[in-house]
Parts: sequence; C-alpha cells; structure tokens
Amino acid sequence: MQYYSTRNSNKSVNFAQAALTGLAPDGGLFVPKEIPQYPANVKTSLGTMDFCDIAYETIKPYVEGEISGSALEDIVRAAFTFNAPLISVADRYAVELFHGPTAAFKDFGARFMARAFSFLRRGEDRPLHILVATSGDTGGAVADGFFDVPGIFVTVLYPKGRVTPLQERQIAGLGKNISALAVEGSFDDCQQLVKAALADEGLKKRMALSSANSINISRLIPQAVYYSAAAGKAFAGFPDPDGEATPRLAGYKTSAVPGALPVTLCVPSGNFGNLTAGLYALKMGAPIHQFAAATNINKTVPDYLDSGEYLTRISQATISNAMDVGAPSNFERMTAHFSWDEMKRIILGVSVSDEETRKTIAQIHEKTGYFLDPHSAVGWKGIDKLILENKIKNSAIGILCTAHPAKFSETVEPLVGPIPVPASLAHTMERNVNAKTIPADVPVLIETLYEKN
Repeated sequence: MQYYSTRNSNKSVNFAQAALTGLAPDGGLFVPKEIPQYPANVKTSLGTMDFCDIAYETIKPYVEGEISGSALEDIVRAAFTFNAPLISVADRYAVELFHGPTAAFKDFGARFMARAFSFLRRGEDRPLHILVATSGDTGGAVADGFFDVPGIFVTVLYPKGRVTPLQERQIAGLGKNISALAVEGSFDDCQQLVKAALADEGLKKRMALSSANSINISRLIPQAVYYSAAAGKAFAGFPDPDGEATPRLAGYKTSAVPGALPVTLCVPSGNFGNLTAGLYALKMGAPIHQFAAATNINKTVPDYLDSGEYLTRISQATISNAMDVGAPSNFERMTAHFSWDEMKRIILGVSVSDEETRKTIAQIHEKTGYFLDPHSAVGWKGIDKLILENKIKNSAIGILCTAHPAKFSETVEPLVGPIPVPASLAHTMERNVNAKTIPADVPVLIETLYEKN
C-alpha cells in the first residue's frame, strides 16, 4: 500500500515511512492511495469472527509489504488483549470502547502503534522521539501504549487545567520514557505546537521525530477494526453480554435491538480521526448505513455539513473536554476522500450543549441503570435530536461510547451517584503528576525538547 499527502498526491511513500514520519513534509496528512475491500468471505462473517481476526483482516492490506502476516498476527494479538463489546441499552447499542488499560477508545490505536513502531524500527540505534497533543484521553493511551518500549521516548502536550485529574495522572504519572508538558492554552494550541515542532528542520536534524495523534495514519487504521466488528454484530443481531467494565447497575434488563439492518453509528467527535476510521470501515464493506457526527458546542464540522463552508474557530471549553476542538486536523483527510455532497449523504451532523449532556446522563441512568460519560452522552443526545428530525430511518443505531464514565466522575457522579470503577483505573489515581508547564510558544517547546535530547 502506498500513501500520499493530503496536500500533494503526486509523491507517495510506503506504510513504514508514513507511520514513522507521522506528518508529511509539506504539513499534510498521509492517506492511503486506495481503500481496500474486505474479501467476500470476511465481509459476510464480521458478525461471528473473533475480534483479533477482524483486526488482522482489516489492517493487513494497509501494511502489506512492510509487516509480514506472521508479524502482524503477533502485533494484533499483543495489542488487542481486550475487545469492544456491543451492548444493548434501551432502544440502541452501546459500542463500549473502554475495556482497554486506560479505559478509552484511544487504547486500540495507541497499542497497535507502539508494537508496529517497535517492529518497523528493529535494528535502529537512534532513538525515536514521539510528540503527541492531547485533549484528554489520547495522552494517557499513548503513554500507556509506549511505556518502557525500548528506543522510543514520548512527550505529551496537554492543555493545563482542561483535563480531568485522572486523565492528568494517566498522562503525567508514569515517568521513565514518558514526559508531560502542561501547555498554557487550548488543545488547538497543543496541536499547533506539535505540528510546528515536527516541521522544524533544526529539530529534525537533531532527533528522529514522529507523532502519535490521529494525524498519524498508523493510529487511525486500527480504529477501523471496532467499527467493522460492531457493525457486523449489529447486522447479525448478536450483541454481547455485559463485560467486566460495563457501567450498568445490576437488575436492569437489556432490550432487544433488531438485527438484519445496516447500522447507523453515532461518533462523539472532536478531532475527527475516529470518524475518519469509521469511513474507512464503511468503504471496506462493513454493513454501516451512515454516521452521525455528534459534537459539543465546538461544531465546526456540523456547520460545514449544513452549509458547505468550512470555518475553523477558537475552541471552547466544555464538560466533554476531549471534543473541545475548533480546527479538527482530520477534516483534511475527510476532504481528501469525500466531496461535500458525498459527506452529506453518509454523515449527519449534530451538536449538543453541556446542559443537554448533563440531562442525558441523568435520564439514561434513571431509565436503564447505565452510566454514560459526557462524550457518550453527547452521542446519545445527538441521536435523539436526529430521530426527532426524522433523519434516521430503517437502521439499527449504535453509540460509540468512547471512555468509561469513571474517568469523568467529577461531572457524572453529582448527577447519578457513585460509578463502578474498573480495575484498570483504580490504581491510576495513586500516581503522582510530574509535568512541566510551558507557554503556547514554539521556541519554548523546541528548547524544552533540546533539553531532553
């Protein structure tokens, strides 16, 4: 598979170059030259296949020629020691993406990336420095995924005061090869700092650099796996039983959700990498009817879907902080693959306020005993709005639940009471935060990285 920059389709690179470089030299994002199709026997078996088998079949064509089949099998099974249960809640499905070590969907991409990088750099003497900007969950997942991986150092930039205490401990509580910088600014500031550092010629001569945000294609591709797995199960009518980390009180009955229908999947959206991965799964042949892109008040893309005019803005802080993005990077990938007319056909845009989010968390818990985190609640309420507008028909519905509600206990518990805490999070709160505070200033970041080298 060859990859090209969203800003220059004439020059292509292989998977290893795209993954290890992260950002294209011209500042664009790498995209595959073509989106492969699942073989017919895989397409018809997605509802019953093992999660790791789906992962292998999904990722294989994107890494062909760079990672052998046996190596990919080892990487997949080492990375995905957990899956993404499809749980029935009320009249829809919850696609639970928080059964990994940091209880967020970012675990899927980060753990694959760490193991893929280790394989691709085998025999290298020069250490690799990974820069990552986070609005919350990405930083923790990348820190955990790359922790203690030989030959790789990670620096995570996060907006100071805009992540939860638990998220901050996941980002800045590990030490060793993981460093954390608390930036005096927004996530957009962190993202621009990372892009500027990755493009700095002096820094690139001094150290080998890469990224681990969803700007890196190797983090995005494995996220397509859980879309295909969820869509396959939904179409087959085979939901999973509650898992160990499923946040539902005992005694509440699950509801039957009809199968044999392609599913509409609602994606709580911020930087739009997750939705882009879903678009890849759709194009590969997963039985997905359409997507709903549910944002908080940072509704750059829903406004674009309505008007056809793309206007970035300064991000505003909300209780669904991982989605506080006013200039989503992956919009550039979406437009590389789809026109506005095509996007309007397959993506429904909707935005949800903090007040609506809080009410949804309380109402769903009262009716079903299920705990939603603020991001998943944005998705749930977004679907409610779209149903009222008669925009969803003849489709099963799934909400991508992107993080465990215990990660947002400060917001959720005042509304619904104590949340069951999964084992993966219980020990995290014992960590001490060790982060350096810097201004949102490129020269300061570069000087700080020089100090670390």
